[in-house]
Amino acid sequence: MAISTNLKIAGALAAGISGIIGIKAAKEKFSKTPRVSVINLHGTIMQGKGSPIGGKLINLESTRKMIDKAFTPDRLEAVFLNINSPGGSAVQSDLVSTYIKEKAAKKNVPVIAFVEDTAASGGYWLACTGEEIYAARSSVVGSIGVISMGLGFHQLIDKWGIERRTFTAGENKSVLDPLSPLKEKDVEIITGLLNNIHEHFIDHVKTSRGDRLKSDDKTLFNGEFWTGEPALALGLIDGIDNLESYIARRWGEKVEVVRVTGGSKLEELLGGVTGWVPDMSTSLAPLVADLQVAEIAARALR
Repeated sequence: MAISTNLKIAGALAAGISGIIGIKAAKEKFSKTPRVSVINLHGTIMQGKGSPIGGKLINLESTRKMIDKAFTPDRLEAVFLNINSPGGSAVQSDLVSTYIKEKAAKKNVPVIAFVEDTAASGGYWLACTGEEIYAARSSVVGSIGVISMGLGFHQLIDKWGIERRTFTAGENKSVLDPLSPLKEKDVEIITGLLNNIHEHFIDHVKTSRGDRLKSDDKTLFNGEFWTGEPALALGLIDGIDNLESYIARRWGEKVEVVRVTGGSKLEELLGGVTGWVPDMSTSLAPLVADLQVAEIAARALR
């Protein structure tokens, strides 16, 4: 009896999924409604897979599939980046940004960035992927700089009578050894690296923003950050707006909003039927929690 019941349930599920597939196929065949895709870039930017404790991570491997999906739909008119990041790795920021730009050029689709709470440092690097950038009045934008921080323990081990023994081939192999005194050469090497990466960051921002930037380099690129309205006055963003209002104002109800996720094929299939109507399932609580974890992680990494 139990086996028969399970078979009936399985059959009903299969029939339901088949029905969903049929509805989706019919809708795809006859619809002329334009589409826009939304990619959420939330979290600290660094290599890795993330965890429930460490929060979400943004890197090329974690976002590649989402980016590919975002540019897949037919009748695609725009791809929106929904950004919420305090920054992180310059390399991963560059890789993700470049990958999105290459997809946009290939598909001839504009990319527009929206800032939620934060697009600071690497988060702003990602925002500059967009042809236009919008933020809320209280969004934090900017921090166009590079930082390296650490601790030195050489006096502590001296106090405890511990001898540091380090052998290298290459005089600068032990740069920033935390158990040795800081050397002038260490400062020279690290400062050179930071300045080099900073120049890459500045070039990226200038290429993206062009003559929309409204202040001098000393003001814009000293690592300072601003809320939305001062950022607008400096030319770092194009307006005070939010994603949902922008879509509604430009397309009204005559648009299918594809909210790209990294879920399984079945999740995409089941979500795809309802994913093109206003998303009522998103809760603010997980977003707030993720951002808190991301900010804590970012502080720890600096």
